[in-house]
Amino acid sequence: MTPRNFEARCLRLPAATKVVQWEGTSVFKVGGKMFALGGGFAAGSGSYMFKVSDMAYAMLIEHAVARPAPYLARAKWVQLVSNNSLPDAELAGYLAQAHALIVAKLTRKARKELGLG
Repeated sequence: MTPRNFEARCLRLPAATKVVQWEGTSVFKVGGKMFALGGGFAAGSGSYMFKVSDMAYAMLIEHAVARPAPYLARAKWVQLVSNNSLPDAELAGYLAQAHALIVAKLTRKARKELGLG
């Protein structure tokens, strides 16, 4: 998936926002909480990072599609080995899941304010 498509997929998700921080890294958030990162990483690798479920974390790492994300691995974030490690449709599904995992952790009030239920 190209960086432009990655950004478009993230921003299509309900109430998603983007800020640029950490040396040009695009940080995608919902309710002020990160769910995905793309490009410009200080560590040199520009591959995508996102939040995943416990099962997806184990599976993606076991199949060498992703590695534990630097600084975020303990919160079950992965960093793709390359931007093309997953087919676009599959990556889009993981991004939607990352968004949903973060939305589920928001307070009821925050979800209501964002129009998310």
